[in-house]
Amino acid sequence: MTTLILTVAGADRPGLVSTVADIVAAHGGNWENSQLGELAGTFAGVIEISVAEDRVDALRSDLDALEGMLAITVHAGADTSASGTAQRISISVLGNDRAGIVREISGVLSAHALSIETMTTETRDAAMAGGRLFESSVTATLPASADLDALRADIERLTHDLQVDITTL
Repeated sequence: MTTLILTVAGADRPGLVSTVADIVAAHGGNWENSQLGELAGTFAGVIEISVAEDRVDALRSDLDALEGMLAITVHAGADTSASGTAQRISISVLGNDRAGIVREISGVLSAHALSIETMTTETRDAAMAGGRLFESSVTATLPASADLDALRADIERLTHDLQVDITTL
């Protein structure tokens, strides 16, 4: 079996996931993992599938036929079998929203040689204080030499109002 990663995006409407799932199933593929959602009226996501090598070209052709409804890009999946012993952490960040906060946080993570597995961000109204709150959840792998106290300090140093929680998984 070959692992493929599909990136999908299009105007949100009912049936988009079902349409892609039907095509994957029609080619004997298996839907392994996905992160899907609606953002500002656009349906977007990333899907990991496995399919027999001899069915890949036909699958790609059928996915290409969805152009106009969904923009789908097919990528070859990478071999991840060597990464089984990396230490994983969860990072939660909460604070006042402002332009550039994701760039700043991801820059700190990169400077500490963390590899982001998942990252979700959200902004919402801060009812009591006015303004907007920023919240992020990150799951990352890190090198054995990582200093979690220094990581936390560097994130908190970005601005005085950030609350940072780091947990090993």
